[in-house]
Amino acid sequence: MGLLYKFKQGLKKTREGFVDKIDRLVKGKKISDEFYDELEEILIGADVGVETTLDLVEELKGRARENRLGDTEEVKELLKEILIERLGKEVKPLNISQGLSVILVMGVNGVGKTTSIAKLAYLMKEEGKRVLIAAGDTFRAAAIEQLEIWAGRVGVDIIKHKIGSDPAAVIFDAVSAAQARGADVVLCDTAGRLHTKMNLMEELKKIHRVTGKALPGAPHEVLLVLDATTGQNALSQAKLFGEVSPITGIVLTKLDGTAKGGIVIAVSNLLDVPIKYIGIGESLEDLHAFNPQDFVSALFD
Repeated sequence: MGLLYKFKQGLKKTREGFVDKIDRLVKGKKISDEFYDELEEILIGADVGVETTLDLVEELKGRARENRLGDTEEVKELLKEILIERLGKEVKPLNISQGLSVILVMGVNGVGKTTSIAKLAYLMKEEGKRVLIAAGDTFRAAAIEQLEIWAGRVGVDIIKHKIGSDPAAVIFDAVSAAQARGADVVLCDTAGRLHTKMNLMEELKKIHRVTGKALPGAPHEVLLVLDATTGQNALSQAKLFGEVSPITGIVLTKLDGTAKGGIVIAVSNLLDVPIKYIGIGESLEDLHAFNPQDFVSALFD
């Protein structure tokens, strides 16, 4: 089963709620203000967001005029072209160094952070890397237990402390253990909720500092996990976490569970951070490196 086929299956709801509506619009209208108004409604309804939609349609109008496009089918093809340009044509790989690489994984509870860590561990292990997981969300007993179960399924080591332990200490120990064991990657879970937002943010800052002390140059990646089904709320989360730590990549989960996959376009347009992985299913194999061209092809073709 090819990756493009998996993308098409995973993005079925978005295609039905987004591109199928554009197809109906294209068949029923001529190029006019009314056509562009309805296109805006479809894009906003697919969670592309108001700001991104207005910007996108403005560019579409301008280029359609420049190219003297005569029918709406041509406008649809131009929209597809603009989306690929905006999303970028390259897959953005993780910054994995020659030696040990430390990856912090952040995100609020419920976005799929724990399963994303397991899926990343699985992908890396499949590539022949020796992976170690740090159970740094010590404020939620279930988080440690879930991560331990996943680590067992994937077949990777895990470093954990007791519930309520200092998360930064767990991650420091994990990095030290990884160095001693000759591991290639440490995937570090972090808390998704504390008593207050301020408390959570201070904890994340501390983890970032301690990671650098454990291994100069670390963390090599800071991944933020966002749930595609939460729509524009995901953008607010990204801005909040971005104030604490420089985010180097987005993992966008649960794209298969929403008809509003336009959030991919909003995230790419409004955050100066690449989407590195997307989740389109429950199994370990259902986290994929984000390929912008495959994403657009899966929607439009």
